[in-house]
Amino acid sequence: MTAAVQSRVRECHRGADPEALHNGGMKRRTLLLSSLAATAALAAADAALAQARPIRLIVPYAPGGPIDVTARLLAERVKDSLGTVIIENRPGAGGNIGADAVAKAAPDGLTIGIAAVATHAINPWLYAKMPYNAATDFAPITQMLRVPNVLVMNADTAARLKIATLADLVRYARANPAKLNYGSGGNGSAGHLAGEMFKRDAGIFAVHIPYNGGNPAQLALLSGQVDFNFDNLATAAPNIRSGKLKALAVTTLKRSPALPDVPSVAQSGVEGLKGFEIDTWWGLVAPAATPRDVVARLNQAFVAALNAPETHTRFASLLAEPAPGTPDEFGAFMKRELAKYERVVKASGAKVD
Repeated sequence: MTAAVQSRVRECHRGADPEALHNGGMKRRTLLLSSLAATAALAAADAALAQARPIRLIVPYAPGGPIDVTARLLAERVKDSLGTVIIENRPGAGGNIGADAVAKAAPDGLTIGIAAVATHAINPWLYAKMPYNAATDFAPITQMLRVPNVLVMNADTAARLKIATLADLVRYARANPAKLNYGSGGNGSAGHLAGEMFKRDAGIFAVHIPYNGGNPAQLALLSGQVDFNFDNLATAAPNIRSGKLKALAVTTLKRSPALPDVPSVAQSGVEGLKGFEIDTWWGLVAPAATPRDVVARLNQAFVAALNAPETHTRFASLLAEPAPGTPDEFGAFMKRELAKYERVVKASGAKVD
């Protein structure tokens, strides 16, 4: 009982008839307890209502892609700890529209979104005008996963040119300047920038041929119109298994469990490629002003979901590797990626007005 209530009770006792005091006191106590119970019930109802409000997870790409699929998988796995998580697809402008919606949302923990290599490392240097600041407008929650890229050649072309390893490819390119070409899903795409990094670090030249999307670029490689591509491992894997494409190297620092017999670019032994590392990644972010305790709660729930054996099994089918971590770790990683791609994009000359 508060001091104010205790004082009021003492005042009511002064000069009162004992029987009336007893009866009145009982009534007042009953009323007080009823009032307190009602207040507690309302508070509990408000808390339950707040908990019942769904979290909105904005995916800045269309439904059906690997980012969308993994977001929906995690939304299902955190429902017991966080409640309902609704996926909202906001595609457009290379992911910028959806990322901007997250940046400008209320920082209350009820709106979070996907941060990807494109939206938070490439686009800031690729687009002449950006609606958000990738470095300051977001609070990192956790990295979700990474998908290795793979350098693949048309299998017939590789056999004809007697290229069996990445070192063979580099030797041929150095001996035959400008005779090789490579395709990508467009200027400024991950495949384009990986190719430019590879050319720079290996000291070779190959003509870049941009296509309108990843699928046309892959078809061009399969038909022999281009010699090699840097493709997403999940996309390239079926054609690698069928023998239509020859995998020369993955672009992560170490080998991928999905292709244990294929070395990484960094392991190729080629001078200049020892530290080569580039892959596709995405994770979760909230608006910048989201309280740290709210971010910590979200991190705990999503990291637990990412560490679940069922999640590892499902991600393995997508050739993706879970990469959970702390908010600070994800923030530092995105900062390094942003700096890395500044050099690559500017060197490539790619620009979107």
